[in-house]
Amino acid sequence: MADKSPHDDHATKRSGKAVKAKRDERKEKQRAAREMERLMRPRKAKA
Repeated sequence: MADKSPHDDHATKRSGKAVKAKRDERKEKQRAAREMERLMRPRKAKA
């Protein structure tokens, strides 16, 4: 007979990366996208 301890149900699967690491990656992607946008669309010179 299997042990039906309620504590066995609370085991959560951890994600591969920490929350901070995911946040850092997301911010880096956003920064790279902004930089690319800035390079592809330079500001117009003021007249």
